[in-house]
Amino acid sequence: MPTVPGHPEAIVHPTAAAPGFEVERVAPREALAEFVDYHWLVRWSVPQPHRQQVVPQPRVHVAAEDGQLLVHGISRSPFYRTLTGKGHVLGAAFHAGGFRPLLRGSVGAISGTVQPGRDLLAGDDRPVAERILTGTDSAEMIDAFERYLLRTDPVPDPTGREITALVGDAQRRRDIVRADQLAAHAGCSLRTLQRLFTEYVGIGPKWVIQRFRILDAAGVAHSGERIDWSALAYELGFSDQAHLTRVFTHVVGTPPATYQRTHGLL
Repeated sequence: MPTVPGHPEAIVHPTAAAPGFEVERVAPREALAEFVDYHWLVRWSVPQPHRQQVVPQPRVHVAAEDGQLLVHGISRSPFYRTLTGKGHVLGAAFHAGGFRPLLRGSVGAISGTVQPGRDLLAGDDRPVAERILTGTDSAEMIDAFERYLLRTDPVPDPTGREITALVGDAQRRRDIVRADQLAAHAGCSLRTLQRLFTEYVGIGPKWVIQRFRILDAAGVAHSGERIDWSALAYELGFSDQAHLTRVFTHVVGTPPATYQRTHGLL
């Protein structure tokens, strides 16, 4: 089966979010593939306001919403969005090292912020946002979005590719649980790795690794299987179950066992 891009496990309480929602993920055109991982299009039709939480990941998103394109830098805080009635949002999820060539500056400078595309990218974003938000055809909306992004004239960056690959390794390899391990894997000092992550990803390697391990824990919770949380905590590099519980609760809002039990996942 083909791999689904992104992190579906980042959607908190997926069983509650399912009714009335449609999520489409689309690969970018070749000219943007080095920078953009995938486009995501969320359509909804809900009879009552729905507050959806998504676990922030180590990637920048640019999304058409509220009549403009908004650049979402990486945030340490939980991400919520309240959806009402019927509508859609189109966004681009960038590779971990893929946004700097468009920004032409340190991605760390925009961490924790949400800023209009016209302030950071390729001029007035409102006409393309209007075209996207009033559109109905996915391909036409994505084409307009990509044309705007290409106006930044991004130049391929070998260091950005290396950082994207390193973040991918941190995601896939559960045996990487500390930043110094990732630095050794990269063949550089921890200080150098920290500097590169701030410049290209927007946040440090320790946060990135721990966030992937929390997403791993969420994915296990979503499986609906009975879990030995103590053994899983050890496997994911936490000092003990209490440590995993503290971090998971901070990120998701409830302890992992409670999260699985109270939301129909077990």
